[in-house]
Amino acid sequence: MLYTDSTHMKANANKKKFEIHTVTQTPTDYLTALESAIEEDRIAHGKAPLRTKAEDTEPKEREIKVSTTDPDSGYLTREGKPQGFYYLDHRTVDAKHNIITDTHVTPGNVHDSKPYLARLDRQLTAFNIYPKSVGLDAGYKTAGICKGLEERGIEGVIGYRRPNKAEGLFAKRKFVFDADRNHYTCPVGQLIPYNTTNRLGYREYHSDSQQCRECPFLDQCTRSRNQTKVITRHVWQDSVERTDGRRLTAKGKRIYQRRKETVERSFADAKQLHGHRYTRYRGLRRVSGQCLLAAACQNMKKIALLLARFF
Repeated sequence: MLYTDSTHMKANANKKKFEIHTVTQTPTDYLTALESAIEEDRIAHGKAPLRTKAEDTEPKEREIKVSTTDPDSGYLTREGKPQGFYYLDHRTVDAKHNIITDTHVTPGNVHDSKPYLARLDRQLTAFNIYPKSVGLDAGYKTAGICKGLEERGIEGVIGYRRPNKAEGLFAKRKFVFDADRNHYTCPVGQLIPYNTTNRLGYREYHSDSQQCRECPFLDQCTRSRNQTKVITRHVWQDSVERTDGRRLTAKGKRIYQRRKETVERSFADAKQLHGHRYTRYRGLRRVSGQCLLAAACQNMKKIALLLARFF
């Protein structure tokens, strides 16, 4: 069993010294697989393949803050985290002895889920290990990771993520999905049938607007101008729901509870004993070296303690 998480390390850079750069977002393997799944889903529902729009072929761009002191760092803006230029150390440990099996450094503005599957594959091939399950926090709960773990034959136990819900509206769980008939049922019993599968990989289910106009709970259901309730469901939602169900089992609860004894403990030791709160150097390559040395030191101490039991 493997546990993965990330921790932020303050970059050696002044957060007030930066420039605004426009960067091009490159497509990932996840998007390639998703596009294939979207086309298969549309064909299965009798829909025509999506036409390629001009804007879909153009590279996506966005503006980011780039430090003039350490350009390799990234500006961290996560909720509950300090703002500024940071690096992220993505670390994986084994559940039995808490040996660090992987450490990977990214700028602080990279989402935890982005490098996860690639780093997992690296461990599977480099060390010839085949974990039965992995434990992850809610930051890794994406449809792509849930689907990717199932494809690799690995059981994922991922933390709960509170869904976003507009105040005063019914929660999505109030709408019951019928997989056999492929429709939702609203809290008052109206059927909400499948309509289409959009470019983002979500199936759309649209209600009958005429029935919704006469519903006394319309204001609690939708605020759309055409008075139509639209529910979305990811094409890989079945994988997400199976992962959610596993977390609620007795075994899943035991697995998730051990996160604080494994990867969280590993980071705590690194910060307390190995200066892991701050980067000693500037640049991604040098910070990666710092994290590798810290992981090596921690592993040597773990291995020495294990060997001491036998001698």
